[in-house]
Amino acid sequence: MKKNPTSNNSKDSQKKTWVDKSKHIVKTNLENLRVLYEDNHIIAINKRPGDILQADKTKDPVLSSFAAQYIAKKYNKPGEAFISILHRIDRPVSGVVIFGRTSKATTRLSQMFKNREIQKTYWAIVENAPGETSGTVVNYLKKNSDRNKSYVSHHETKGSKESQLSYKHIGSGDRYHYLEVEPKTGRHHQIRATLADLGCSIKGDVKYMAKRTNKDASVCLHARTIEFMHPVKKELISITAPPPIEPIWDEFLRISKNE
Repeated sequence: MKKNPTSNNSKDSQKKTWVDKSKHIVKTNLENLRVLYEDNHIIAINKRPGDILQADKTKDPVLSSFAAQYIAKKYNKPGEAFISILHRIDRPVSGVVIFGRTSKATTRLSQMFKNREIQKTYWAIVENAPGETSGTVVNYLKKNSDRNKSYVSHHETKGSKESQLSYKHIGSGDRYHYLEVEPKTGRHHQIRATLADLGCSIKGDVKYMAKRTNKDASVCLHARTIEFMHPVKKELISITAPPPIEPIWDEFLRISKNE
């Protein structure tokens, strides 16, 4: 197994990190891009809350473009290098995202995502502890595109899709509770909607019944690890993304090490 062989946490990158002083939010740019893993076929980035993966109506800078620019600059390629988006993480969510660097890797990884051959683990900080310390939840989600929200049903309805995830209660702090979540399907907002339906709204996720927003507009959901068979090398790859640097996430790290 190979773990995070490449890191982009150089002193130069740290010096060039800039902060939006109006909100105290660190925004990703080419100079502070956090590369977790790269080879000739794929690249993995630690996404900050607020980053978007591809262009949308906001016209904000996109993470996929920064990844392409990073590859082009590092390997002296003209223009932007080839980068393909393989999966999605919601804008307010942080964590590991992988991109394809070749058409071969893109085709194979896309099929692996479709076949559920890629294991993802999320960390979630929630307002209430679940009734059971662990469990598997199967429900049905129906997406409302106008509201960009998914609604939970406990039986199949027209337009709904089956959703499945497993969770484990890792521990609790003074006010919040720490869950490890493994989605089995890839539905829109499935972790956020399902945890809210369990009475465990994610901290900051007012769209799904959290009490209040986070100051940086994030939600406390983090794509912690992703594990898969390399599409070309056929080696098991496991990539772990450090959570945001905040006291509440530091507490999660401490509890997880003692678990």
